[in-house]
Amino acid sequence: MMRMEVVAAGESNSTAGTGSGGGVGSAAVSSSSPPSEAAAMAVYERVARMASGNAVVVFSASGCCMCHVVKRLLLGLGVGPAVYELDQLASTGGREIQAALAQLLPPGQPPVPVVFVGGRLLGGVEKVMACHINGTLVPLLKQAGALWL
Repeated sequence: MMRMEVVAAGESNSTAGTGSGGGVGSAAVSSSSPPSEAAAMAVYERVARMASGNAVVVFSASGCCMCHVVKRLLLGLGVGPAVYELDQLASTGGREIQAALAQLLPPGQPPVPVVFVGGRLLGGVEKVMACHINGTLVPLLKQAGALWL
């Protein structure tokens, strides 16, 4: 049985920081940036580091049924994703991370779950399910090194 890795706040994976961050902007913040812009960029950079820390990363909320569906799908395929439960990261910026993730998704999509594969944004539950149904999810997972078979 595959296990799901739940990463605690401030904890990093041995591969953290090795990816490029893919779909998440990671521009350098200059000292002349307004404080709110610098803070926003820091959150996006944190998301990029978190997303590149494992082959598959799921940003989730512990009570969300669609998050549960995505996690069970990935586990059923044999993937052990790193899972960040944003409601449990409240003291370390879970709400800010969720707001940043919502900006990366198309308008009207729920803010969680958000799935990154190979450090690149895949999308929310709709995109994950669409990829699973049309047969492109498993090749993406293999390319990212999350599946070997």
